[in-house]
Amino acid sequence: MEKKGQMKVYTRVITGDIETPVTVFKKYVGDKVGLLLESRDNKKGRYSFIAKNPFRRLKSYGDEYELDGEKIKKDGKKFMEIVEGYIKEYPLEDEESVYIGGAYGTIGYDMVREYEKLLDENPDNIGTPDSDLMFFKEGIVFDHFHQNLIFTVIEESDREGKLKADVKFMEMEKTLENDLDMKLDPKKERGLEGGLKGNITKEEFMKNVEKAQKYIYEGDVFQVVLSQRWEMETREKSFDLYRKLRITNPSPYLFYINFGDYQIAGSSPEMLVEVKGNKIYTCPIAGTRRRGTSPEEDRILAEDLINDEKEAAEHVMLVDLARNDVGKVSKIDSVEVTQFMKVQNYSHVMHLVSLVEGEKKEKETNFSVLSSILPAGTLSGAPKVRAMEIIEELEKNRRGIYGGAVGYFSYGGNMDTCIAIRTMVIKNEKVYLQAGAGITGDSVPENEYEECRNKIGALVSALNS
Repeated sequence: MEKKGQMKVYTRVITGDIETPVTVFKKYVGDKVGLLLESRDNKKGRYSFIAKNPFRRLKSYGDEYELDGEKIKKDGKKFMEIVEGYIKEYPLEDEESVYIGGAYGTIGYDMVREYEKLLDENPDNIGTPDSDLMFFKEGIVFDHFHQNLIFTVIEESDREGKLKADVKFMEMEKTLENDLDMKLDPKKERGLEGGLKGNITKEEFMKNVEKAQKYIYEGDVFQVVLSQRWEMETREKSFDLYRKLRITNPSPYLFYINFGDYQIAGSSPEMLVEVKGNKIYTCPIAGTRRRGTSPEEDRILAEDLINDEKEAAEHVMLVDLARNDVGKVSKIDSVEVTQFMKVQNYSHVMHLVSLVEGEKKEKETNFSVLSSILPAGTLSGAPKVRAMEIIEELEKNRRGIYGGAVGYFSYGGNMDTCIAIRTMVIKNEKVYLQAGAGITGDSVPENEYEECRNKIGALVSALNS
């Protein structure tokens, strides 16, 4: 890994008032490898990011990693250390402009095996990498506030670099002149085959809840998050599924990533961890009710959620776990809970949400911060390691992307990741969905099964629309 010379972010701004992130993606990326990152959150929602032409792809498989198709032994290195080395190739520490540049993709749940000794006997029936990151240094940023498109290119800060950037800007502008057919195919022509098929029956899941409760009663854990997976055959275009999902379930984290051999489309409500400058943020979400059919029913359900002792106890425990995870990589006395147990509404469910912040220690990196927090307690349980051991025992398949992270590591030193929930994995004309529920001693097995079904409701609506 050779560190580049002084690099610069070149930008060109054009008016984008007749475009949307979806139309820009369709024109600029189309069916090629690339991504679209959006948000329907007031704080995060100003910018959407569209990128194609990754110049590097880095994947993790157990004790090997794959660099642009070549398998290489890790030889004791952690994957995140390898990623960090490639991020350092492009030093942009003082860059403050909005741009596309860095590693974008997934850090799967199973990456935790690099840090914890867990059983590894469950089959992987989807076949995605443990982690899959694409490196970009060009793309289009959609500024919703000013209705502008910001073309961004990273090149060397010399005359030749500027000329290269200008050529790419012209190519970007030309692609936006393309005409589009934006129609969504009628359902009868899309080839949805049959219904959802679960990897576990309702009865088996309920028995697993009881087994988990036995561990809780015996004092092994306070909580375990058990999940189940569904799959459905489809010939529908993966980006069309994303378009429907972003309509049926607008969320703080909306993403579509086409890796070429598979795609993911998600509408996650939950941050895993964000680092901006030296500030660390994580946002535990625990406690769920379905949405009401009217504002009044919403109010009643929200009040019931806040007053539910089981849900409150679970939420407090997971906030404490988040504080502990952030505390490992934060300066002493810098960790605080800045929002606690607020009810937040989403399209199909409502959740209890808190926000934990800390100030990063000088010796820590974004990658050590991520490793400290992954997987979130809301997707594993507490204590975390023992909960993950029980998950390995009771679940049938490797989790893969589910419960891990989707996001980016920028060349300028920032990181933003969400938890891979409310996410479709599309591969070989099959779409995979997964959801979990936090099991405690007070859990009612049938209710926990229904909570999983409620959580995939938005995904099912998108599939069936």
